[in-house]
Amino acid sequence: MLKRSLLASTCILTLAGAANAADLTPLPPPPVFTWAGFYLGGQIGYGWATDNGNIYNFGPLGPIAAANAVAPSSTSPDGVVGGAHVGYNWQLAQWVFGLEGDVDGTSLKQTILPLPYVSSTTNLFIQGTILGRVGYAFDHLLVYAIGGGTWGGIHNTYNVSGTIASYPTARSGWTVGGGLEYAVTDNWSLRAEYRYANFGFFYDSPIVYFVTQTHHWTENQVKLGFSYKFTSPPPVAVVSK
Repeated sequence: MLKRSLLASTCILTLAGAANAADLTPLPPPPVFTWAGFYLGGQIGYGWATDNGNIYNFGPLGPIAAANAVAPSSTSPDGVVGGAHVGYNWQLAQWVFGLEGDVDGTSLKQTILPLPYVSSTTNLFIQGTILGRVGYAFDHLLVYAIGGGTWGGIHNTYNVSGTIASYPTARSGWTVGGGLEYAVTDNWSLRAEYRYANFGFFYDSPIVYFVTQTHHWTENQVKLGFSYKFTSPPPVAVVSK
């Protein structure tokens, strides 16, 4: 009699456990890491530029009899670059495609004396880009190339025999580059990147009297950055009705 009671109790407990287990829908397997999603972050680095140009004087400069003077006036400003970025990635197998925009403040600046009576200061104080990204993912490591449009706020100031002339200008151009990005977690990643930018040819004319300055600004940058990628919350167990 006792054996029958124990056997019946064991069967009841076994059936109850199986019923409770059947009520829980099994969780899907853990998701494979993906670069896809919306992200934002910041970056800081170093930039060095070349502003190739000449300064021309086509006539008498006030009390100074300097006619038809031409002098190289190229500058090589450099400084700190830093700002923020935002973007979105799509992933197809190991290929990653994305769009990204960023804005940086910079301290790129230099002053030169192209002629004894002329000083010239070039300053790039802000710039931004709209980029396309194409990369190949090795799990948490992404190797990528970038390219797109860029713009910059360039401010040129001249002192010609005590007369000051200031020429702020907004320039657009193109940029290319590449980098490496490593996902430390599913959300946080670190990056190292290089870019080349070309803002094209432009000129400030007349600076004062008969003086003209030409420009062709190109720039290199190396930057380190971080990003936070937003992801959906993990799935939870669903109790069957």
